Amino acid sequence: MKNGKLTLSDLRPRLQRVERRLFLKQSLSLGALTMLSGCTLKDDDSVDRLLFAMSRFNDRMQAALFDPDKLAPTYSEADLTTPFPFNAFYEEKLAPVVDGENYRLTLSGLVENKSPWTLRELRALPQVSQITRQVCVEGWSAIGKWSGVPFRTFLERVGADMTAHYVGFRCADNYSTSVDMPTALHPQTLLALDFPTRETKYGFPVKIRIPTKLGFKNPKHVVEIFVTNDNPGGYWENKGYNWFSGS
Repeated sequence: MKNGKLTLSDLRPRLQRVERRLFLKQSLSLGALTMLSGCTLKDDDSVDRLLFAMSRFNDRMQAALFDPDKLAPTYSEADLTTPFPFNAFYEEKLAPVVDGENYRLTLSGLVENKSPWTLRELRALPQVSQITRQVCVEGWSAIGKWSGVPFRTFLERVGADMTAHYVGFRCADNYSTSVDMPTALHPQTLLALDFPTRETKYGFPVKIRIPTKLGFKNPKHVVEIFVTNDNPGGYWENKGYNWFSGS
C-alpha cells in the first residue's frame, strides 16, 4: 500500500485466491455444488478445505478411470488450426528464447543415466509425428502437429524407474508441472522437438506434448526432467488447479 492506496501487488494474493476458488468450484461435480449451496461461504478456510478435498477426490477418480491404452483422437493436415494460439502465464512478448546450440536437457531423480542431452542427440532418437487437439482449461482448443521422440522411448533409454509414481518438468520460463507415470508412458505422450509453427515461443527447444491432458499439463521450453515417488505439484497445481487434469 502506497500513500494509503491499494496497489496491484497488494491485491495480487487476494486475486489469486479468488481465481483458485473459482477454478475449483468449476471442477466440482453437480452433487458437490448442491452440497455447497447450503454453505454461507463466510468461512473461506472451511470452503477452501472442502474445495481442495473435492479436487483431490476428482484427481483420484480421473486416475482410476484413465486407460493407458486408449488413444486421443487424431486429425488430418486439413484440420490444423491456423494460426495456432499462444498461451502461457505471461504475455506473448515475454516468451523465453533458448539457445539451441548450447541447450542441454538435464535429468535427475530416479534415473540411471543422468547425462544431459543435446538437441542433436535427441533428434538422433526414433521420431514420430502426431496431429492432435490441445484443450485449454480456459475453454478453447486447437489442433496442431507435433513431432519428436515417444516419451516412453526416451524414459527407457535413460533408465528411468518405470515403477516410480511421477515425472516432473522444469522449464526455462520458470514454469513447472508433473504427471503420473502411466500418463508419461502413454503411447501418444511425446517429447516434442517440432511444433505447430517455427516460432520458438511455442515451446522450443523441447515441449512435452500430452494429448490426454489439459494444455497447462503440456510444459514448454523444458530444461529438466525428473522422476520421483513424491508428488512435485507444479506452477498451477500449487495454486489449487486439479493435478490430474485429463482432457
